[in-house]
Amino acid sequence: TKNGMYGEMFVGSMISAAFATNDVEKIVKIGLSEIPKRSRLAEAVKDTVKWSGKYGDWKKVWDRINEKYGGYSPVHTINNAALVIMGLLCGEGDFEKSITTSVMGGFDTDCNGATIGSILGVILGAKNLPKKWIKPLNNRIESYILGYNNSQISELAKRTFRLAKKSMQTSSTT
Repeated sequence: TKNGMYGEMFVGSMISAAFATNDVEKIVKIGLSEIPKRSRLAEAVKDTVKWSGKYGDWKKVWDRINEKYGGYSPVHTINNAALVIMGLLCGEGDFEKSITTSVMGGFDTDCNGATIGSILGVILGAKNLPKKWIKPLNNRIESYILGYNNSQISELAKRTFRLAKKSMQTSSTT
């Protein structure tokens, strides 16, 4: 669906913005600037920003999200984006609080937690992530991608950085 694509644009731009600023509200605004202003996704994000500012308490924000967007499939972009924004804003920049706040909201919990973890991981940097969240991984990631089924997280991060740097250099010369 269109909102599924908008969700990818929204999240991708927020993660990118996190490399340039640690202001979560600004990051959300940058994400909004990359999707159609009149889309249902933009409406859900704006509603959640408004409710987070009005209530401050994630449970009250969740009630409003569930009331207005709870009828969507548990894996729909719109209701899950709202929970991501709730976690980011009500979590106050705290890695654990932000992730767990969003996950307690339900719906697509693994994706929502991973999205928030990605944004705050960029802001905080790997060395500043709480040890209890990274130590159990033992710097390993398992996947079903041939050749990358048991890789080191640090090596994948370095590879991603090199590719991003190369891409930026290529795009600046064209």
